[in-house]
Amino acid sequence: MGPDGLHEAAPETLADGRKKTISYGILAAHDTSSDPSQLKLKFDSLISHDITYVGIIQTARASGLREFPLPYILTNCHNSLCAVGGTINRDDHLFGMSACEKYGGIFVPENQSVIHSYAREMLSGCGRMVLGSDSHTRYGALGTLGVGEGGGELVKQLLSRTYDIAPPQAIAVWLEGAPRHGVGPQDVALALVGAVFANGFVKNKVLEFIGPGVEKLSVDFRNGIDVMTTETTCLTSVWQTDELVKEYFRIHGRPEEYRKLMPQQGACYDGAVVVDLSAVEPMIAFPFHPSNVWSIREFLEHPEDILEEVEQKAQKQIANPNLHLDLKSKLHNGRFRVEQADIAGCSGGSFENLVSAARIMDGKSIPNEFFSMSIYPASGPVLMELLKTGYIQKLVSAGAILKSAFCGPCFGAGDVPANGTIAIRHTTRNFPNREGSKPKENQMASVALMDARSIAATAINGGYLTPATEVDYDDIMPMYHFDSELYNKTVYNGFGKPRPEVELRLGPNITDWPAMIPLQKHALLEVVSVIPDPVTTTDELIPSGDTSSYRSNPIRMSDFTLSRRDPAYVGRAKAVQRQENLRQAGTPDEALQGIFRAVCEKTGYSQDADQLMKETGLGSVVCSNRPGDGSAREQAASCQRVLGGLANICVEYATKRYRSNLVNWGMIPFTWDSDLTERLHCGDRIFLPEIAAAVERCDPAAEGWLIPGDGSAPEKISLSLQGLTSEEAQIILAGCLINYYNTEKN
Repeated sequence: MGPDGLHEAAPETLADGRKKTISYGILAAHDTSSDPSQLKLKFDSLISHDITYVGIIQTARASGLREFPLPYILTNCHNSLCAVGGTINRDDHLFGMSACEKYGGIFVPENQSVIHSYAREMLSGCGRMVLGSDSHTRYGALGTLGVGEGGGELVKQLLSRTYDIAPPQAIAVWLEGAPRHGVGPQDVALALVGAVFANGFVKNKVLEFIGPGVEKLSVDFRNGIDVMTTETTCLTSVWQTDELVKEYFRIHGRPEEYRKLMPQQGACYDGAVVVDLSAVEPMIAFPFHPSNVWSIREFLEHPEDILEEVEQKAQKQIANPNLHLDLKSKLHNGRFRVEQADIAGCSGGSFENLVSAARIMDGKSIPNEFFSMSIYPASGPVLMELLKTGYIQKLVSAGAILKSAFCGPCFGAGDVPANGTIAIRHTTRNFPNREGSKPKENQMASVALMDARSIAATAINGGYLTPATEVDYDDIMPMYHFDSELYNKTVYNGFGKPRPEVELRLGPNITDWPAMIPLQKHALLEVVSVIPDPVTTTDELIPSGDTSSYRSNPIRMSDFTLSRRDPAYVGRAKAVQRQENLRQAGTPDEALQGIFRAVCEKTGYSQDADQLMKETGLGSVVCSNRPGDGSAREQAASCQRVLGGLANICVEYATKRYRSNLVNWGMIPFTWDSDLTERLHCGDRIFLPEIAAAVERCDPAAEGWLIPGDGSAPEKISLSLQGLTSEEAQIILAGCLINYYNTEKN
């Protein structure tokens, strides 16, 4: 099989050929459904970090959790041990440890490993499936289907339920050739993201990496590409496995987890991407998305033109009109100079990335008058091996700052750049303000993504952008030795040994979810935010960084919703929520009564206004074009729900996981085939009579009236409910996943 042999298959051949792919075999082995059109998957294990696990366990506990029925790993890699904002991070860690004791979980203490490094080292296995509450849950290079989802989906697994999804399409990523000297995994990953993100070619599909180029890549190199597939918007990924993967599992003390995975003869795919590894150059992804990619060579040939384009695109994503991204000032005689560098996290902090950086920087020094560089080995075992082999000394001697395993630079809680500066990073994302700057306080910085090799080359060149292909260094990797002793001493493994008598450690800012009522017979939605951007990231819906210190207090966390994109949203949403509270209490004021009289008058709805008010839930709605790209954090939806949100309306959802988050928090995931950001405005209302019945029937659409806030005539509209399943409908009707499970128990 090769790219020259790719051709369109007949429908009957395609149907049979799909069953011969790697992913089909893994999915079929985990499917409990008798319906071929709907998979009901049970995963082998779960994994979460300390931004998400408190809310997940609290949700599961409120839904009847007694013990963890499958291995559930809690890592602590997203927060430093200090009081930031509302929650003292150590309180959350003690909660997590007590939960692992009580329910039988596995607890990885802080500074021992980033979430995905631990999963690769200790959790992966050929043919296994892992569900994680982080969007970069990707272990495909090790033959493991890793899926990143919001917390509600992990709750379902903890309650011995299933992950329900239509059989995904599979896309072949055919690799050929071999990377040239100076090209690293981030370069290949960014080239792939740049090719497929904007056109949606792989959205919610499975990427299968196959072809002769796979064997030319080390497992570390493959992992570095694989973890970035999240940025393509694919559902998950998997690679063919070989002797190098077998050796990986042997080195990590788990040889039994290896088996050879290859597509069977006659395998058919729903599309293909051909990657000539030898043609990939060192790449740079400018703000504010990993798909905003150029080769470094191309950029240095036309810096002013490219930066003009970057700045214009970026300006549309900056919420504060008084701020402007100024990258052209970084040009000095045609050379682009940066102020900060990081190599960190699940994508950058691997052994081979840091060895390559050390070899490039060996005997050199970085400028100290303005430039800083930090390195974060991804796990304790990686750090130990770098210490034993002397590569840490080479990096530190060159002026790099050594830090522990921590995801901070990826989400805005570590190495926040100075105002007006740009950092280059081998991390996962460069979304607006993800590096930690605060536009509401007139502070804005930015990040460009690059590979560790070119970052090191830039560092020794005084901060002037330099591709690693221009540097002479030894790129033959030393043998890696994994020492599990650190984990043996520090990781608590209570799986299969729950201790129900243990009390959960609840800090003062670890609170339960507020009560949420079922969907009412009718709904009256008020538009409280309209976001015209082509894509809205999870980070814009609920910012990362310091806001995450409130992650265990749903009410306080909700005050940050859309704070960097639409600061007026929270006030508008709370105003609607106050009206709904009056309605529920049976104490409507004149303004609320007037709203329902107006609904009856304007729409011609024949019901008495007072009776209509008793049967109609008021809620807010956020409208955008394509929301939910990026993080799996369920707070993007739960915070809206805490503030009284009842729905989202969009043209399409950027990812399955964001739509799932909406459903699991009892919000209706409407789509509307319309130029909705032109037609909808804050203050408009949408009246949806008999919405509960429409949801219960899983109708393809909900009919209603758009009542403009400017007093103009209402119009009939139809909002799509396409794709709503019967279980999703029941969750929405119940008001949220917690209510749904409690209703079942009763």
